[in-house]
Amino acid sequence: MMQRKVVVGSDILLDHLTQQYDPAGKGSTLRRAMSLFFCYTTVFNAIELFALAQTEEEVEAVENVMHAMKILGLNGKSAKNVGPYIARARGRNSGDMNALIAGLCVESRLPILTHQPKKFKGLGPLTVIPAENVEKYGSAEEIVQHAIQFV
Repeated sequence: MMQRKVVVGSDILLDHLTQQYDPAGKGSTLRRAMSLFFCYTTVFNAIELFALAQTEEEVEAVENVMHAMKILGLNGKSAKNVGPYIARARGRNSGDMNALIAGLCVESRLPILTHQPKKFKGLGPLTVIPAENVEKYGSAEEIVQHAIQFV
């Protein structure tokens, strides 16, 4: 069986760190996702979380969660491919950070897991996994099968 991979959005990471979202008492969406997928995040998600951290304890918590997964970044070659996502985001209120995240996901050929799929609508050919899929379905294959395909 092939190992499934997914990029975890900032909202999923933040919920895990603040323990605000646990609909059925099963643990965070991040913990459940990590049991089913090989999880990545992006340098932009990391920047968002570090920007929110206000205390040394919060910074340490963000560092700990970042150590639990691979972090995707940009290089000169990928910057050329990701740039058009910024252009698509202009005028759509999607935000440059979401466009950069979407671009990295497409560049890496990986879906993104998020509580807010609509943030990525119109940003390109992107597979978005709504977080509720992780709670609804028992296997990675089912979760990905019910993902949203934005074109």
